This record gives sequence, C-alpha cells and structure tokens, in this order.
Amino acid sequence: MILFGLVMGRWWRAALVSAAIVWPMLLIVTGVPEPGSWLSTLLLGGLLAVANAAVGVAVHQALLGLVRLIRQVDLERRRKVHP
Repeated sequence: MILFGLVMGRWWRAALVSAAIVWPMLLIVTGVPEPGSWLSTLLLGGLLAVANAAVGVAVHQALLGLVRLIRQVDLERRRKVHP
C-alpha cells in the first residue's frame, strides 16, 4: 500500500479511499478473515491500508513540493542572471 500511495500520491483522496476499499476486499477474496472476526479484521485491515497508503502519499507530496521549490528557485535565479 505504501507503493500504491507513492504512485497515486498526486490524487491523494482517491488513493486513500481506494486503499480503504480495495484492501478489505482483497482480504475477503483471499479468505483471510475467520468466520467469527470478519468485521474487526476488515475494519483493522482497512485502517492499516489507509495508514500505509498515507505514508506513501506523504512521501509523494513531499517530493512534489521539493521539486516545485527547486524549479521556483531555479526560475528566480535565471531571471536575475538574464533580465
């Protein structure tokens, strides 16, 4: 899910909602929840999926902000050199 958050970090809302829906569905399909603990397993799985995706999204957003800052500084530097 961290990799998913990294890739989809530009659209962070969709990434987090998708993580909350897709991971519990994957747990159901693979038969992970035991019959007595379906609800708690799916809720905890969804919560952990969102937390993991949020880490990836945060890294993506931080890198995006860094790239924007570098571009802005470079543009200002070029304007000073070549008016």
